[in-house]
Amino acid sequence: MIATKLPKVGTTIFSVMSQLALQHKAVNLGQGFPDFEPPQGLRDALTRAMNEGRNQYAPMHGTAALREQIVLKTERLYGRHLDVDTDITLTSGATEAIFAAIAATVRTGEEVIVFDPAYDCYEPAIELQGARAVHIPLTVPAFAIDWQRVRDAVTPKTRMIMINTPHNPSGAVLSADDLEELAAIVRDTGIVVLADEVYEHIVYDGAQHESVLRHPELAERSIVVSSFGKTYHCTGWKVGYAVAPAALSAEFRKVHQYLTFCTFHPAQVAFAEFMASDPQHYLELPAFYQAKRDRFRALLASSRFKLLDVPGGYFQLVDYSAIRDEDDLAFSKWLVEHGGVAAIPLTPFYERAPGTRLLRLCFAKSDATMEAAAERLCRL
Repeated sequence: MIATKLPKVGTTIFSVMSQLALQHKAVNLGQGFPDFEPPQGLRDALTRAMNEGRNQYAPMHGTAALREQIVLKTERLYGRHLDVDTDITLTSGATEAIFAAIAATVRTGEEVIVFDPAYDCYEPAIELQGARAVHIPLTVPAFAIDWQRVRDAVTPKTRMIMINTPHNPSGAVLSADDLEELAAIVRDTGIVVLADEVYEHIVYDGAQHESVLRHPELAERSIVVSSFGKTYHCTGWKVGYAVAPAALSAEFRKVHQYLTFCTFHPAQVAFAEFMASDPQHYLELPAFYQAKRDRFRALLASSRFKLLDVPGGYFQLVDYSAIRDEDDLAFSKWLVEHGGVAAIPLTPFYERAPGTRLLRLCFAKSDATMEAAAERLCRL
C-alpha cells in the first residue's frame, strides 16, 4: 500500500458539486469561471499565433513581448517599475505560481500563515514541503483580518504569510491600512509574503485595488501572483504570472523550470498583442463585473437568502439560515437535488468547520444563466 503524502486531500469540492450539478441537471453556479467567451480580438490573436508557428517551447520565464506589457501595466496601475528580465515569470496558471512560490521558499519544519476560508490549493502545497499551515479565521461577516491574531501567531518558524485580495470566496478586499499592518509585522524578519491577487481588476464601487506592489516595502519581500485567465475570461488557457524582486524570482524560477519549464506559447503571444492593442480591457473590468453583481443581487432580492456585501471578485455569499437549519455541506447537496442550483459550501476552505450558514455563488455568468438560477433560488 502507498503511504499518501496528502492524507487530508480527496476530490475537490468543485468537482463534487459539478458532478452533482450534471447528475441533477442543476444550474451550476459552483465553479468559478465564466460561461461566456474571451474577447474576440484575443481569440483571433491566439489563432494567428498558432498559424504563424508559435507552437514550440516559449522562453522559460516568458516571452519578452508579454513581460514588457506586464511592466507597462504594473507601472501604470501600481506605480512600480519592474525589471523585465529579472522580476517577472510567466506560469501555467496562478495555481502553478502559488505552488512554485511555496516550494521555492518554504522548508521542512517551517510555518505558513493562511487565512480561513483559504483557497484549497494553499495547504497541500505547504504540506508537500514538510511545512505546517497555521490557520487564522477571518472575522465574519466582513471577512477581515484580525492583525493582533497574526502577531500572536508569528513564531521563529514563520517563513511565509499568504494573503488573498480580493478574497475568494468572500470578495473582501484589503485596505492600505491592512498593508501597513502587514508590513509592520514582517519588518526586520525573514518572512516572505505571498500575495494571491488573481482578482486584482475586479474591485467595485470606485475602490482601488491595494496591491502589494503599491507598497514599496512589502514589494521588496513579496511574490505577487496574477491571472490572465481571470482577467480575460479564459481560465482554460491556464496562464498566470508571478512578480517578485530579482533574488526571490531567481529562487522561484528554480522550481518553475522543473515544474512546467514554460507556459503555453501561443497564448503568451496573443496576450502580448491584445494588451498592446486593447489596454482598456482590464480597466473596464470593474464596471463589467459590477453590472453582473448588481444584476444578480437584484434577481435574488425577493428570495429568502440574505446577501452579503461583495466588495470585489465575482462571487456572492448568501446566508441560507432562513430556509433550512443544517450545515453548509448538507444544504449545498439539498440545494442541488431540490433547488436545482449548484453552489459551493465554505466549510472545505476552513481548518475547522465555521458553523456558518453560507454558500458561494458565482455570478461570472451570462444573463440567461443568472436568470435561470435566480428563478429557482427564489422559489425556495
